[in-house]
Amino acid sequence: MNRLAGKTCLVTGAAQGIGRSIAEAFSAEGARVIAIDLGWKEEEAVPDSMVRVSLDATNAAAVDVLAAEYPEVSVLVNCVGWVANGALLDCPLEDYDRCMNINVRSMVLTMRAFLPFMRQRRQGAIINIASVVSTVMAAPGRFAYATSKAAVIALTQSVALDYAADGIRCNCISPGTIDTPSLHSRFAAAADPEAVRRAFVERQPMKRLGSASEIASVALLLASDEAAFMTGSNVVVDGGMSL
Repeated sequence: MNRLAGKTCLVTGAAQGIGRSIAEAFSAEGARVIAIDLGWKEEEAVPDSMVRVSLDATNAAAVDVLAAEYPEVSVLVNCVGWVANGALLDCPLEDYDRCMNINVRSMVLTMRAFLPFMRQRRQGAIINIASVVSTVMAAPGRFAYATSKAAVIALTQSVALDYAADGIRCNCISPGTIDTPSLHSRFAAAADPEAVRRAFVERQPMKRLGSASEIASVALLLASDEAAFMTGSNVVVDGGMSL
């Protein structure tokens, strides 16, 4: 349908999971995609319209250089993230700091780098990946992660309000439990991976996990001109998990 034809889109965390699905969906809809990740494999094939970039989104200097190289980016998707385990008294402060650095500071850095160019053109769309484990709902043993994703929602709303008059839209998506390589890794670390997976599925009202492509479909809407009157929204996509 070429809903993003003529747009240059940048996606962080684009090598796998939700980020990869978003990058591929955008590419399929006519966008040129700058796909950022530290986990790219040399032999990995990507569409001709996708440019792979190995970059640490928490490195301010590197992000600024990236923005100077691609000032034409009109859609920014912040998808890089990390899950820290433990309740407040159990989670090491080092893990809390890492969670906030990856999940929140990386978004601040990319937005600070690309927003000035978007403001010059008076047009831009920013999509931040948050989570239902935030201000939407709590989950056991996710103190640092929930705190970081709550910050993402507040960050999104703040940017949306401050820059709406400049033609910038900023929205976030709060996924529930999504079937991704990251989730598989957490299953594999459990004593009984299959039992943990069954428990995750059982707590879903729809009795299944979400797919990365289902999140990508929402990101595609938010990136397109069809969502021209949407800003500051937190779109919950969790199969009813938070109800």
